[in-house]
Amino acid sequence: MSVQQSGFVRSTLLFLLIGTAILVAIIGTTLAMVDRTRSTFEYILGERNIRRMAVNLLQEITDAETGQRGFVITGDPKFLQPYTNAVDDIRGSLDKLDEVVKDRPIKAERMPDLRAAVSGKLDELARSIELVQSGSREEAIALVQTEVGREYMERIRTTLDFFKDQSDKNVDLGTAEQIAATQQLKWITIGGGIAIIAVMGGAILVVLQHVRALAASQKEIELLNAGLEARVAERTEDLMQANQEIQRFAYIVTHDLRAPLVNIMGFTAELDASMKSLQTYVLNEDGPLSESQIAEAKLAASEDLPEAIGFIRSSTRKMDGLINAILKISRDGRRQLKPEPIELKPMLETIMASVNHQISESDGKVDLDIRLNEMTTDRLSLEQILGNLFDNAIKYRNPVRPLELAVRTMPEGRHMVRIEVQDNGRGIAEHDHERIFELFRRSGQQDQSGEGIGLAHVRSLARNLGGEITVKSRLDEGSTFVLRLPSDLSRLVRS
Repeated sequence: MSVQQSGFVRSTLLFLLIGTAILVAIIGTTLAMVDRTRSTFEYILGERNIRRMAVNLLQEITDAETGQRGFVITGDPKFLQPYTNAVDDIRGSLDKLDEVVKDRPIKAERMPDLRAAVSGKLDELARSIELVQSGSREEAIALVQTEVGREYMERIRTTLDFFKDQSDKNVDLGTAEQIAATQQLKWITIGGGIAIIAVMGGAILVVLQHVRALAASQKEIELLNAGLEARVAERTEDLMQANQEIQRFAYIVTHDLRAPLVNIMGFTAELDASMKSLQTYVLNEDGPLSESQIAEAKLAASEDLPEAIGFIRSSTRKMDGLINAILKISRDGRRQLKPEPIELKPMLETIMASVNHQISESDGKVDLDIRLNEMTTDRLSLEQILGNLFDNAIKYRNPVRPLELAVRTMPEGRHMVRIEVQDNGRGIAEHDHERIFELFRRSGQQDQSGEGIGLAHVRSLARNLGGEITVKSRLDEGSTFVLRLPSDLSRLVRS
């Protein structure tokens, strides 16, 4: 599995776990809030039932008292029916009320007093009715007029009013708690929904990125497949160009080495002729020589031999220089490359410092424009390339104006680095733009020392690094050398 696919799987699983955790949290919270709401609702119903029962009990006692007083005042038995019905209901209602307030300690602690007051009130009502039924109506009226019944009723009403007030408060509190719980549940649901939407959005984003990456990879594969034939043709052209360069190199080497050899052979013949004149003079055993023979011997000793030896030495030095140049390029081509991370700005500043005195002599200046500072390549090869380009810019500057040297680095494509070295020097004729990179070839006025191997060496180094160097130039306007190198040479070295 590729790194990209592993990352996609990990991201997808992470979002799935997060979404599942959020969903489980929402479900758990919702169940807890529902249970809490149910408990609160049951509590509210219980308080409402207590209030209703308190109201009913008070109404039943009031009905009993009304029936009792109507019977006492009128003596009419029809008033006993409401009394009798109310008394039967009062005892049952009191028992039910006592049952429902057991888990309400504040109310439960008042039930004994309420029972005592209700019992006392019922006894007072029953006593007055018995007095009327026995003919003691005046005593019954006197009993009613006493404070006993009113006090019992006041105690009953006070207790039941307390029950009603407490139930009303508890209902209000429960309702407020229910509303708060509903609000909490709403915000939890909204927050959870937002979180799930965010997780879904993240998952969708990851999927879209993966799909885009797959599409890009597929497109790249299609482009690679589509361009395979073109790349094969390009590589074939590169091989043909390399073969042509080898042929040109072989021609240049044989031509430039043959010229000193021809000189050596020619002056060797002259040495041979001069040696004959000297031998005639030195090894003469046949008698005196003529004046012409003596003159030829002296000329050979004084001019011909030194001249021939001088030309032979010059030719051998030239051959030695050419052979050393060839060996140098060969050694650099066989040297093992050592890719390492390089910061371009410090390297360029170091090279500039080494030639700063030469630039300052012409009141020149150097401008650095570093848009890409890091790459991985062979440090020694890159330093040799840049150092050679700096030296050429100084060597072939225009004597009528101060040297202006500009160096720019920038990315080119996905895997390449572009380095431009621009000067305002003499410039190079268009027909020499390719010739200057050939071994032992130079362009323009030959007023500077050199054997024409510098730029050939630079091109060889650039190609060893997997890149290329070209030039853009016009006479008397300056030159711009464009160096294109892989941003990471280690990948090419590994491959």
